[in-house]
Amino acid sequence: MSGDMLDSQAQPTQTPGPAAPQPVLSVRDLTVSLPDGMERAHAVQGVSFDLLPGQILCIIGESGSGKSVTAHAVMGLLPPSIKVTQGAIRLGDTDILAASAETLRDLRGRRVAMIFQDPLSALNPLMTVGAQIAEVMMAHGVGTPDSRRARALELLAEVGLPDPPLMYRQYPFRLSGGQRQRVMIAMALALETSILIADEPTTALDVTTQAQILKLIRDIQARKGMSVMFITHDFGVVAEIADSVVVMEKGRIVEQGPADTVLRNPSHPYTRRLIAAVPHLTGRDRAHPAAPASAPAKPAPLLRVEGLVKTYRSGSKLFRTERVVRAVDGASFSLAPGRTLGIVGESGSGKSSLGRLLVKLMDSDSGSIVFDGQDIAALPEDRFRALRPRIQMIFQDPFASLNPRSSIGHILTVGPIAHGMAPAQARAAARDLLTMVGLDAGAFGRYPHEFSGGQRQRVGIARALMFQPRLLVADEAVSALDVSIQAQILELLDRIQRETGVGMIFITHDLRVASQICDEIAVMQRGKIVESGPPSQIFLAPQSAYTRELVAAIPGEQPGS
Repeated sequence: MSGDMLDSQAQPTQTPGPAAPQPVLSVRDLTVSLPDGMERAHAVQGVSFDLLPGQILCIIGESGSGKSVTAHAVMGLLPPSIKVTQGAIRLGDTDILAASAETLRDLRGRRVAMIFQDPLSALNPLMTVGAQIAEVMMAHGVGTPDSRRARALELLAEVGLPDPPLMYRQYPFRLSGGQRQRVMIAMALALETSILIADEPTTALDVTTQAQILKLIRDIQARKGMSVMFITHDFGVVAEIADSVVVMEKGRIVEQGPADTVLRNPSHPYTRRLIAAVPHLTGRDRAHPAAPASAPAKPAPLLRVEGLVKTYRSGSKLFRTERVVRAVDGASFSLAPGRTLGIVGESGSGKSSLGRLLVKLMDSDSGSIVFDGQDIAALPEDRFRALRPRIQMIFQDPFASLNPRSSIGHILTVGPIAHGMAPAQARAAARDLLTMVGLDAGAFGRYPHEFSGGQRQRVGIARALMFQPRLLVADEAVSALDVSIQAQILELLDRIQRETGVGMIFITHDLRVASQICDEIAVMQRGKIVESGPPSQIFLAPQSAYTRELVAAIPGEQPGS
């Protein structure tokens, strides 16, 4: 008897199992090259993964990891300066990389749609949102004007926007960030696509809006059986939504697998670092070194705010279209030297308006702002100018707040020199501060576009510290940063405060971040402070129903979990 016959007799008969589902999207050995002179040769190198029917696949990594480049390659939207030099992307039977421009235009919106990170820049400011949703259908020759309008109204209702007929006629700038993101989702759903790509759709949203958007995407995905490729840098979001995870670092995949496996038992050190960097609610009050015996038992407040009011008016009384919004409505609080007060709340709660009032970028209607014993609320600008160096602000968007035509050295020194500091002294102080915030001496002569988001935020912190202020107002200073960079900036702010004794107002929509750095937290809703207290009270025993709602909406772990 031959060996082949013996083998065939020895093998037991196997019943074929169910066939594995065929991927709706398959990426194989994808390599995207960067132009010469960049810090690395490839934006993406050797990336392979599959997106299965009805699956939510999260691609996670820091800025520069290649997440968004991969998504744009799938959509055929790469800029001319970077090119796919190797690999394949198959959308069902279609080879994306070999497809003509006409084929790609037909695929976009019909079979695969994308939600972009910044909906305000992705939406046309000159068109109503209803017209933009209808335009998606019109571009693919679907329906009549009446049927497109009806479908747009149906989609606006489906994504949870109030009063769809009113929303249909609104322009993007009139909507909140969460509402604009819902419009983007409605546009993506207009033609019942089978694949949805969401590129950081919740990064800059407050926790309740973020929770609503995540729930909306999950519900739509389950109801329509869509496949979702969800790009994020936050493992808290991954824990909420993902079926499987791809972890990318510097253009390469370092780990991939089921979400539970990657979250509970990560195999790669980079994945473990990302998970460790996610801020969690501590529920513990912030520790400070013991005060010297000679210090007063209760130091005088650095800042005391009482009954602060700011009202915005728009429209016309004559035509009965006047709209009155109390952005800040009777806010009162105090801040001790060397301490941090967190101001938290949803978008539109009045947090940023309060911050701008404190640094007198706009005038209040009534109330007092007593800084270092002097009420600055009523001071005219010419008298407040001498105090301005002592109250500094760290802005949310460090790129927009830095002059792109000025070197970092000039950005840091121009203000102090204008206030009388000797140029040589200002340059020396600037170099010392760059070192303090973790940038090398060579940063002094470089320009803002040469730095990453986290590095630009460090420049913004250094600029604020150039005046040796007594009060820092940080307005969403870490909201758009990767969790690992966010952790570094929070550690930096904590160290600077302990070394300099500066008081800080920390404005944020992320309660996890607030719990890491704040001594006291004030919760704002519709211009009012509805609750204030230490983190242990706010997160473990909230008194207000609104605070409980905010805490419950935080993605990932809860206190004590």
